[in-house]
Amino acid sequence: MQGHGKGGWRSIVAAPDEKPRVTLSLLKRVLKYATPYRKLMLATLFIILIHTGVTILTPLIMRDLIDRTIPNKDIHRLILLALALLFIPAANGGLNVLQRQLTARIGEGVIYDLRVALYAALQRMSLRFFTNTRVGELMSRLNNDVIGAQNAISNTIVGIITDIIQAVVVLSVMLGLEWRLTLISVAILPLFIIATHQMGNRLRDIARRQMEVNAQMNALMGETLNIGGALLVKLFGRSIFEVDRFRQRAESVRDMGVRRAFMGSIFITLIGLLTAVGTSLVYGLGGYFVILGQFTVGTIVALGAYLGSLYSSLQSLANAPVEFSTSMVSFERVFEVIDLPVDIEEKPEAIDLQDVRGEITFENVTFVYEIGDEYLLSDVRRYGSVDNVTTVLSGPVETDQTEASASHSQARGNALENISFCVEPGQLVALVGPSGAGKTTMTYLIPRLYDPISGTIRLDGIDLKDIRLESLSRQIGMVTQETYLFHDTIRTNLQYARLSATQQEMEEACRVANIHHFINELPDGYSTVVGERGYRLSGGEKQRLALARVILKDPRILVLDEATSNLDSESEQLIQEALKRVMAMRTSIVIAHRLSTILAADQILVVDRGQIVEHGNHEQLLHQRGLYAHLYKTQFRREMTGE
Repeated sequence: MQGHGKGGWRSIVAAPDEKPRVTLSLLKRVLKYATPYRKLMLATLFIILIHTGVTILTPLIMRDLIDRTIPNKDIHRLILLALALLFIPAANGGLNVLQRQLTARIGEGVIYDLRVALYAALQRMSLRFFTNTRVGELMSRLNNDVIGAQNAISNTIVGIITDIIQAVVVLSVMLGLEWRLTLISVAILPLFIIATHQMGNRLRDIARRQMEVNAQMNALMGETLNIGGALLVKLFGRSIFEVDRFRQRAESVRDMGVRRAFMGSIFITLIGLLTAVGTSLVYGLGGYFVILGQFTVGTIVALGAYLGSLYSSLQSLANAPVEFSTSMVSFERVFEVIDLPVDIEEKPEAIDLQDVRGEITFENVTFVYEIGDEYLLSDVRRYGSVDNVTTVLSGPVETDQTEASASHSQARGNALENISFCVEPGQLVALVGPSGAGKTTMTYLIPRLYDPISGTIRLDGIDLKDIRLESLSRQIGMVTQETYLFHDTIRTNLQYARLSATQQEMEEACRVANIHHFINELPDGYSTVVGERGYRLSGGEKQRLALARVILKDPRILVLDEATSNLDSESEQLIQEALKRVMAMRTSIVIAHRLSTILAADQILVVDRGQIVEHGNHEQLLHQRGLYAHLYKTQFRREMTGE
């Protein structure tokens, strides 16, 4: 008897402590995802019925052999039954293959539907959602939870149906053969349930602790074996220290693995003993009844064969509620993402922009980065996942209650407060101010990466909220300080701006961005793979490639973070020349770091602590002797003096 098989201790230890609730609304929603595959599910159910019917024939054949065929020396019947014993495993094997194919098509189909729906939902989320959500959590929803949802349909539900059918059919046949022995064999089932519950709790605790220490070990490997972590370890000479730390965590994993194996063997032994009790009762009492002449030896053999199948099915059904509800949790986590409210909503009557002039107006705009819980994912504890590890190197997190003070801190509640200004079509506006003053936040509001909590932003007099997001995106080109490139070819990265761009158009954009000559000198030219995040290119090369990408998009409005302070003089000069070409005849808003850009600006906005404290041109702001004059003396003037 294999009572520790599909319903055994491996499934028990996987169950969590909490008992998830399965609601009627959740079940209805799950069934909607199974509806497209209802024909396949009906076919699977039909195969399960046939498989169960074929399976129960073997003990009946054995009974006939023992009680009738062999005693009667019926050679012809013996040959037929022997062939039947050969046919039954072959038929079961074919049915198993067919059933597996159908359940795989159902499960993979559900995975496909859920992943596409989930990814589409994530694409609708605003930037605020991604700044508040770990990438690992999103990957877990797209992988672990989706696969868990698939298991609920293709494995858990199918397994429950199979066990119910098998238990009912086997029990019916056993009752038909000998009802007294059947009732006696079923009477020990509570012992199985008690053993499963008591030992299962201990196994779950051990398995959970094993997963936790394994997660800590994996997290340490992830932190110290990536390129950044490995570099830090070597620079500080911590190799021996990290080996010792890893040894401690690997030791914990080893010890918990030994404990789990030990307790698992005890559990299997206990189940084996309980199975032996049932078997001994059947054969002991059955043998007694045979001696009394009340039924035959073949009946005992058949009942003994059915007993293992019955115990396995009933034990699996005893664990089914926990397994089923646990599987449903995966659906809940997937549905949570799909149901998240969209932070940046597009109105049904939103318009497409036509003939954009490029006038941008901020009217009393206030913005805060805080977000309500309704826009975020709930915290999920997944044992064995690296995401569960709060701190990788240290122990529990201790909160530092001390407050740091500075002469002019940018710390504040609102990122922006009562921002108002107007940019005329074709103007160049320079944003100037201390780090953290709110300059980047202002630029993020223009393409609606965020929405202000109050106030209005207009493009050509139209509220941004009244414009279709795709239409707005087509009109705005943005180059951020941290240039992001995909791990792909230069050509693919450029075409991301315009998928239909020709080679000639890409080359022309790269000429304007002063990067075409460099690309041509590469062995693979535009087919060169730039590496993850473009790490094979220098900072200046990445920025010029990003500029070329924006040029290829050909937007009416440019939003640039002109961060050239960490570049060499040659790269900086090439970028400055490219910027002049790119900004020509376009409305441009630039976070200015260079005096040359500031001097060329039609107006300068000086930002401090989320507010525009000064505005005007270079000469006007110098005469005001305010923050701009201070920044000029301490930062920008060095460009002219060479200090």
